Amino acid sequence: MRHAFLLLLSCALAGCAANPPPTPSTADGVVTLDVRRTAAPSPALGDIANDYVRLSLEIGTHEDGYIDAYYGPADVKAAAEAAPRDKPALLAATRDLMARLDLAARRITDPMERRRAISLRAQLRAAETRLLMMQGTRFAFADEAERLFGVRPRLKPLASYDADLAKVEALVPGSGPLPTRVETFLDRFTIPKDRLQKVFDAAIARCRGRSAAHIAMPADESFRLEFVTGKSWSGYNYYQGGYHSLIQVNTDLPIRLSRAIDLGCHEGYPGHHLLNMKLEELLTKGRGWTEFAVYPLYSPQSLIAEGSANYGIDLAFPGASRADTERDVLMPLAEIPVPSDDRYWQLLDAIKALQGARLTIAQQYLDGAIDRATAVAMTQKYLLMSPERADQSVRFAEQYRSYVINYGLGEAMVRGYIERGKPDRDEMWRRMAKILSEPTLPADLLRR
Repeated sequence: MRHAFLLLLSCALAGCAANPPPTPSTADGVVTLDVRRTAAPSPALGDIANDYVRLSLEIGTHEDGYIDAYYGPADVKAAAEAAPRDKPALLAATRDLMARLDLAARRITDPMERRRAISLRAQLRAAETRLLMMQGTRFAFADEAERLFGVRPRLKPLASYDADLAKVEALVPGSGPLPTRVETFLDRFTIPKDRLQKVFDAAIARCRGRSAAHIAMPADESFRLEFVTGKSWSGYNYYQGGYHSLIQVNTDLPIRLSRAIDLGCHEGYPGHHLLNMKLEELLTKGRGWTEFAVYPLYSPQSLIAEGSANYGIDLAFPGASRADTERDVLMPLAEIPVPSDDRYWQLLDAIKALQGARLTIAQQYLDGAIDRATAVAMTQKYLLMSPERADQSVRFAEQYRSYVINYGLGEAMVRGYIERGKPDRDEMWRRMAKILSEPTLPADLLRR
């Protein structure tokens, strides 16, 4: 994964890679970060950041869902939405900000301010790309991913997953199509609708407890959980600011037990909710970096967000602890009979090894190499889904396009960074805290 994108931003702002980040400290095993400023923030950079916030909010008026979160001053948002520039004017303004940033960066000497500048430029490049797409420009899947999310995916051919399919076949023997057998087996672990609230409450509480044991959280943090329908995704976190989130879970399709811990960690702790809280606490409030008060969905920040949220599941529940929690706590709450062996968890692990196929299918479909019917069929085959779940997966790719790389590829990159050198558990959590609390880009995850 060491691609040319490593040079993309450092060429514009040379020297940043050698600058050290803030040093985490621990108290009773809980990671905190020193946010004291080592130098006064750059006035020019502050002005550019403020203009970037206004720019992002204006872009958001042209595309529903472009702004994933905003918790800055309400009057700034109201002004942006009251008189937004058109898309060509916004594209010109984006390029002007990039030029101003390049000029200002030459005079920045503080290490964290330089990291801030690099992060801001990556966000602006993504904004430029998205504005071009809004006006009809179409990029090849890999080019789009690189421009929006800061990493160029190299995807494996679908045939490379055939050996993993064979492992699944061995776990679910019998006649009939393999996806049907897998769906039938997993349907036994569906959470009844009247038990969803209790199961998810318990799962999220355990995700939070395991995360709070290692990463300090604001005392007044909270979230609200809702069950919704009519979405192309299975779960979503809407960060509200003030250390509060709205977490929604889509019930269009039956929800299986495995999704409770998955979504509890991914949308909550140590996933999206915790990430957004730490950015607000340490960067927006702690350093006065206004640009972190707005989160454009189509930006490198999303690879960090989705990658850390996916990896956070394994970090919070290592080894057998996840199976133990599901067996001892969640299955009784869901009134699901506890299996007599570990085949259920073995099957989940085997299926996870196939997740990279989702990216290859999305690339082929969005690049026009296969049609929609083929994309659905390949999703059924390689992701072992029912026609309904496969259709939902393809609808997600249609709506969010190359965003799909942020899950599997993002997780692999975060895992590589956190587990590099085989650190102990405390060090792994310290590294996670750094990712969640700093202006981290995909390229940062590849530096040793």
